[in-house]
Amino acid sequence: MGDGDTITHLYRAHAGRVLALLIARLNDFQLAEDALQDAWLEATKRWSTEGIPNAPDAWLLTVARRRAIDQLRRIGTRESSQEELKFAYQLEAEWSSDELLAEEAIPDERLRLIFTCCHPALRSEHQIALTLRTLCGLSTEEIARAFLLPATTMAQRIVRAKRKIRDAKIPYRVPEGEQLGERLEAVRSVVYLTFNEGYVAHTGDMLIRDELCTEAIRLARLLNEQVSDPENAGLLALLMLHHSRCAARIDDEQNYVPLDQQNRALWDDDQAQQGKALLMNALGHRRPGPYQIQAAISAVHSDSKQNGHTDWAQISGLYQALLDQQDTPVVRLNYALAVANTESPTAGLTLIECLATVLDSYQPFHAARADLLRRTARFGEACKAYDRAISLTTNALEKPYLMQQRQICILDGNLNDQNK
Repeated sequence: MGDGDTITHLYRAHAGRVLALLIARLNDFQLAEDALQDAWLEATKRWSTEGIPNAPDAWLLTVARRRAIDQLRRIGTRESSQEELKFAYQLEAEWSSDELLAEEAIPDERLRLIFTCCHPALRSEHQIALTLRTLCGLSTEEIARAFLLPATTMAQRIVRAKRKIRDAKIPYRVPEGEQLGERLEAVRSVVYLTFNEGYVAHTGDMLIRDELCTEAIRLARLLNEQVSDPENAGLLALLMLHHSRCAARIDDEQNYVPLDQQNRALWDDDQAQQGKALLMNALGHRRPGPYQIQAAISAVHSDSKQNGHTDWAQISGLYQALLDQQDTPVVRLNYALAVANTESPTAGLTLIECLATVLDSYQPFHAARADLLRRTARFGEACKAYDRAISLTTNALEKPYLMQQRQICILDGNLNDQNK
């Protein structure tokens, strides 16, 4: 017999692969999802009493395909549709054997599915929702909770994405040639955004949503295994290096802990080493891209086992290389912080001030500026910058940390006045 947690874990592990195959054959997202859901409901009943089958994915596929054929027949009969009935009989002929398929006999269609979910015709937020729903096996409610949105809103995003794929007749395939390169960037972006939302939740009372981090790493690993590209390996390396520090980002009292104050003994060295190995292999192709460079920056941080020993000069140089490929205000902000730690807070502040207009609504800009203003003894301006950062903070764990830093700034200012 199987307990509920084990059954749920097995379903989550196999659902994406089974659903991808169903969608590939049925050419219908909703029909495939409904069929798999029926199979899942039957699995929860039967596996708990009869035991877990040797090949859970093959079991789910067998039951789901039967449900899909039954549904097509009902639709065909109800609507007098010869096309639906013909398709049902065709599928039944192709899936005639009632024997469970061997696990290795099930083709992996997930790569085609992720490229379909991340088609540029879909809006970014719709790509993320559909990817998590179909490839990661997350329920609509789970995705909604992760992004702190009403379930109805998330359900609408998923429905719109499916409708767009159907109406635009988006092909269920991996593109080739130049189109592959263009679409790869969209796929990597969705995986990266998914991880970021899990690593630093924008809103709510949790800093880390580990289920999103885990699913993003799973997708990055799938992409890297099936599409040979140094940037895919760089993306996976970046996510693993970041994720290796998760345990140190919140203390026992559930307070946010910034990177320079973390207990580095809590970092996951095994995961970090795996990330570094992936990065070194990717860099060996001598085609460094933004994800590889960001992974290299994260690797330098992970090399420092003690606070205050980070090689900021190397990080500054890597950010300069990143700017050559991805000259954005956020990259410039991070470069300025590296300069502040390499040269002086004043040098970093000079670079940051140039970004004031374009990043005025970006909370990390004001938090970084407040810190540098405090480090240059401009305490009054620092407090105002902290106020702006606090007003833009929507995460319940980050706000108390910034309020604490503002209070320290006031105390430092008072002490400075007394010493004059």
